[in-house]
Amino acid sequence: MKSREEMSGTMNGKEAMESVVIKFAGDSGDGMQLAGTLFTDTVAVHGKEIATFPDFPSEIRAPQGTVAGVSGFQVHFGSSGVHGPGDAPDVLVAMNPAALKSNLKDLRPACTIVVDRDSFGKRDLDKAGFATDPLEDGTLDGHQVLAAPITSMTKAAIADAGLDNKSADRCKNMFALGMVYRLFDQPMDQTIGFFQHKFKKSPAIAEANIRALKAGHNYVLTMEAVPATYTVQPAARTPGTYRNITGNQALAWGLMAGAKKAGKDLFLGSYPITPATDIMQELAKHKWAGVKVLQAEDEIAGICSAIGASFAGDVAVTTTSGPGMALKTEAIGLAVMTELPLVIVNVQRGGPSTGLPTKTEQSDLLQAVWGRNGESPVVVLAASTPAACFDRAVEAIKIATEHMTPVILLSESYVANGAEPWKVKTLDELPAIHPPVLTQPDPAWTPYGRDPATLARKWVVPGTPALQHRIGGLEKDECTGCVSHDPQNHEAMVALRRQKVERVADFIPEQKFRGKGAKKLLVVGWGGQFGTLFGAVTELRSEGKDIAVTHFNHIHPLPRNTASIFAQFERIVVCELNSGQFANYLRAMLPQFTYLQYNKVKGRPFKVSELKEKFNELLAQ
Repeated sequence: MKSREEMSGTMNGKEAMESVVIKFAGDSGDGMQLAGTLFTDTVAVHGKEIATFPDFPSEIRAPQGTVAGVSGFQVHFGSSGVHGPGDAPDVLVAMNPAALKSNLKDLRPACTIVVDRDSFGKRDLDKAGFATDPLEDGTLDGHQVLAAPITSMTKAAIADAGLDNKSADRCKNMFALGMVYRLFDQPMDQTIGFFQHKFKKSPAIAEANIRALKAGHNYVLTMEAVPATYTVQPAARTPGTYRNITGNQALAWGLMAGAKKAGKDLFLGSYPITPATDIMQELAKHKWAGVKVLQAEDEIAGICSAIGASFAGDVAVTTTSGPGMALKTEAIGLAVMTELPLVIVNVQRGGPSTGLPTKTEQSDLLQAVWGRNGESPVVVLAASTPAACFDRAVEAIKIATEHMTPVILLSESYVANGAEPWKVKTLDELPAIHPPVLTQPDPAWTPYGRDPATLARKWVVPGTPALQHRIGGLEKDECTGCVSHDPQNHEAMVALRRQKVERVADFIPEQKFRGKGAKKLLVVGWGGQFGTLFGAVTELRSEGKDIAVTHFNHIHPLPRNTASIFAQFERIVVCELNSGQFANYLRAMLPQFTYLQYNKVKGRPFKVSELKEKFNELLAQ
């Protein structure tokens, strides 16, 4: 660890670091997600910048002790420079040989490795695929290894707590967490408070976990060769109230806030699917806020119930992932035809088909823009960070309700499950939302009469006196809303629905780029890879490189000034976690430019190091 470039001296006898990457890894039942989350909450409360990357196995019940069953949680925290989850761990907590093996290739030189020595028996090594013990055969030479008998010491620490053997074994993750708290001089109060609150009705469980936590902390203090401890200073922040938040939480809260700003109740019709289910679970907690949640029997029922709720006057949302989007496409076309507001959230994951359900990808973009039958245009937005999911959700509701159109909001598994500090916003800080609701009889009203600026029709709920009208999936007369098979009318309506979506570009912010004065290379990204792209470009600019970055949250329509930004640069490279979907979309929309590509389809986010290598290669050509 002492070789890390972030080292900046010593403070009170402790090594001072600007940022650190820690990864907790173990079997699916080892509680690594909880340990990582509790550590993240602690450093967030104490003012650090954070970015996390939970990494789950795709198999629900992978064989215990195998590489396929390894669950990981990576957290990057620091006083500055935290733009993503980190390229490689400075500290690895490996609860078994499989966790060590699956992460060996990603470690930094001189990494600190904490392992449970009790889990490195011959049978454990065989299941992980080790021919010899890596703790003894030189595999870990050059690293600082803390091989502690975590399982046996945990059981000894809680021997009289009254727990059965299996329950006692589950506390070993807290022993490991206590060791990490000591290594980084972090207080344990936050975690102790968590257990006291969560298990207030089961005090024995709370006490056992707290004892294990303290035992791990004390074990490091009493080691024969006491390892160095490290300190990371708090980040400089704008004053305000902050909390640690995941992307799915932020998105759920943004949907609630958007509905409140629109003066409407929120309705969610959805079917559970990884990694979007947490949005539904979060919204189900907030009936007090006028939220109605229907867990439907399938994806089609979920979106159709949302369309019905929209017709009835609620702000309507449906959430899903890629396979669910495939099932929802016909109903999205119905929402386009009826011109009802609807927000469709797609938390993208690896595909096709069931694919990699717990891994991240950006491969549903073309499906979102064009993946429906007929001329079926919708607005497409993308969230860039966990905290930014809140703002994108509010914006999705604003556009959907004010423009009377479906909006697809793209998130990603990495963004949805990742976490970062979020400055809490009040409703007064959010933009006003004014849906074109008509509640009183109007002699000039026609069902498809349109606002001259937005081309949106009025939102009239069924049963409103003197405002009855027909609705459905068949083509409508341009004025009366009655079914029409007239060819001229159909062509006019197709054009109007397209122009309505195009005009959204008049109501969204202009695109910005970071890198004033740069001319040689523009890096283009979208969605959840903002942090690593920004981090890579920022580092290269600090090295004097002629490079800039622009990142898109508004996909369809594109911001009006996109072409003027592109025209300022000699070369453009589009970076995305797919085989080139945004690059191909840009070629279709702005064909006057040449687009280079840098793609990754491995179920993992970009690394700053690989991006810098690619950008340096392009700059050198």
